[in-house]
Amino acid sequence: MLVVHVFVHVKPECVEAFRSASVENARHSVQEPGIARFDVIQQADDPTRFVLVEVYRTAAAPAEHKATAHYAAWRDAVAEMMAESRSSIKYSDIFPDDSGW
Repeated sequence: MLVVHVFVHVKPECVEAFRSASVENARHSVQEPGIARFDVIQQADDPTRFVLVEVYRTAAAPAEHKATAHYAAWRDAVAEMMAESRSSIKYSDIFPDDSGW
């Protein structure tokens, strides 16, 4: 599995609109066959900072996700809400796994 953390810093006046758009995107994203999990989390001590935790089943799944209408709608809706460009870090899933250790 591929795990991606997307870090987003939004403008203070856009927090609620960003939350709403991101939750709507997540609701559709978890229905995609290539997505095992899609979390929207908000930083406790700075509500303008979010992390999208995306867990993909295959290497092709992120591109498939970005080709969906709901992703395009989210991307376009939140573009002007960001205080700075979003960034991401990709991780490899280590545990749990099927190796038995």
